[in-house]
Amino acid sequence: MKVTQLTPNEYARFYANYIANVSDEYTLMEELEISVHRLIKFVQNIPMDKYDYRYAEGKWTIKDILQHVIDAERIFAYRALRFARNDKTELPGFEENAYADIANGDKRSIMDLLTELAVVRQATLSLFKNFKDEQLLRSGIASNNIMSVRALGFVIIGHQNHHQRIFEERYL
Repeated sequence: MKVTQLTPNEYARFYANYIANVSDEYTLMEELEISVHRLIKFVQNIPMDKYDYRYAEGKWTIKDILQHVIDAERIFAYRALRFARNDKTELPGFEENAYADIANGDKRSIMDLLTELAVVRQATLSLFKNFKDEQLLRSGIASNNIMSVRALGFVIIGHQNHHQRIFEERYL
């Protein structure tokens, strides 16, 4: 399944920007696999002095953003698991700034962050590979908005792509 097969009623308008950041060249599974390698290679080529750089007061470092991408992927994958298993419990949102304030991403090594990102993506891939077509179409409520399982997969990719673009535009 490709991103162009999603319908706007499968995700909140807030996520439309992330969905738009996903290429329709590959399927969900292909892009989950390819995109993490693309990001890791990109980050490894960033000059070391940029990892702790903040382009403005109060903004996150590249390390903070990588930690945020990891945390968000875990949350999105958890939501996908719950919805795929037909759990009808409404799930709360999460406050990304509160997470970042105590995650200490900027205190970690870049290799540690990239290793964790790769491990988390492997877990996400394993999860999504085992979803049947009918499970990918299931949806639930998170942050007071409907989300399908397959939309969550594309949001994971689009969120990562969004932050890679932020690196390019504001950090390099």
